[in-house]
Amino acid sequence: MEGCIFCKIVKGEIPSDKVYEDDQILVFRDIHPQAPVHYLVIPKKHITSISEVTDADLELVGHMINTAVRMAVAAGIADKGYRLVTNSGMEGGQVVDHMHWHILGGRQLSGELG
Repeated sequence: MEGCIFCKIVKGEIPSDKVYEDDQILVFRDIHPQAPVHYLVIPKKHITSISEVTDADLELVGHMINTAVRMAVAAGIADKGYRLVTNSGMEGGQVVDHMHWHILGGRQLSGELG
């Protein structure tokens, strides 16, 4: 989608600190980390939010989850624990209108979801 910052990152128009990339997804470090490990997992296909996922996207979503787990293992945070978060819509805290998941870990996270 034109104007979408994550679509521009996917196209290479905006640089990112890539951790992983394949033909379907991109994983990169968040520029405003909230934990020692803070990665963003985004699909290369523009999907506005998790609420817009269709049956045709289920394989992609499964791939995103599987990759997020592998990234947590590779970052050394899987054994102690980590958080995988997605926000949907303005009131859900979604800032960029391109579905993305945060992988957060490397420190004790609060029990609250906020």
